[in-house]
Amino acid sequence: MDFIAGIIKESYFLLKEMSPYLLFGFLVAGVLHVFINTETVGRHLGKSSFFSVVKAALFGMPLPLCSCGVLPAAVSLRKQGASKGAILSFLISTPTTGVDSIFATYSLMGGFFTAFRVIASLGAGIFSGVLANLFLKEDPVKPQEKEEKCKICDKDDEHDHAFNSKIKGMFSYAFGELLSDVGSWLILGVVIGGVIAYLMPEEFIHTYLGSGWKAMVVMFIVGAPMYVCATGSIPIAVALMMKGMNPGAAFVFLLAGPATNAVGMTIVSKQMGKKALFIYLISIAISSIVLGLLLDVIWNTFNKDGLNRIMEHYNIMPDWVGVTGSVVLLLLIGYTMVQKVISRSRGE
Repeated sequence: MDFIAGIIKESYFLLKEMSPYLLFGFLVAGVLHVFINTETVGRHLGKSSFFSVVKAALFGMPLPLCSCGVLPAAVSLRKQGASKGAILSFLISTPTTGVDSIFATYSLMGGFFTAFRVIASLGAGIFSGVLANLFLKEDPVKPQEKEEKCKICDKDDEHDHAFNSKIKGMFSYAFGELLSDVGSWLILGVVIGGVIAYLMPEEFIHTYLGSGWKAMVVMFIVGAPMYVCATGSIPIAVALMMKGMNPGAAFVFLLAGPATNAVGMTIVSKQMGKKALFIYLISIAISSIVLGLLLDVIWNTFNKDGLNRIMEHYNIMPDWVGVTGSVVLLLLIGYTMVQKVISRSRGE
């Protein structure tokens, strides 16, 4: 019973931290679905080319989406014709940066670390996309690439909608169709994350961290399945650096933590297959560790400052926002599941 209670508790804390960003991510997905033309997405991100991967990384970097908030947007782009390489590039570059996290990184870690984080995140996203282009086979026909029906009312004749109809269609897609597709996988990922959080307490990070590349491997193993947003990971990394952890290992956590988590793994596996999941993880592991080693060399040679700042712990969002977001998200997922059962019972 203690084991089950512990998992439920950790899963709840995980859901509470994630839910506001997830809801915002679904909203962004709705905007992308209604206001961005499918042909435009297919033209810029649909090809398995280097430039499509670069465009996806540049498109995603300024968006204020975390490692879970980016998932609905990525699924939506995939349905609109984006290639697997472009999606993996988008999935990595988007949650590891963002305007909010860039300013937060600068305030706590200085300009040098901030510049390195932004450039390295872009490089990691492109590296993952290039690997996907080389080793993943694209589906011969993309589901919505040649779709002629209206995204709002499913009519196939040429017509236009008023702005309020587009807003209604945006919410209908984001919190209806799309949430129905990924809701059960989100819940599964939350439970898996709760199990990991319960079995791997924070003390593990402080107790078993070494130095050099070994610490980086440990930080990747710890950070990859965790849910931690790009901004929320910064105080943790600074605290570990203040206690003596090398900057390279801190960077691995800052990249691997926001770039993926248990929820993201389940969604990538579901939407693009296990081979894509393998490339997703191995590309993050290779790029984060190699870039971490490079950062240590540069840091030890040219940069000694930044460690004398006193880190102040803070909450990114008020507790009531997370609680409210959790309730809303669970109700929406429950509603879509009930609707799906009703549709199946009617043979729809």
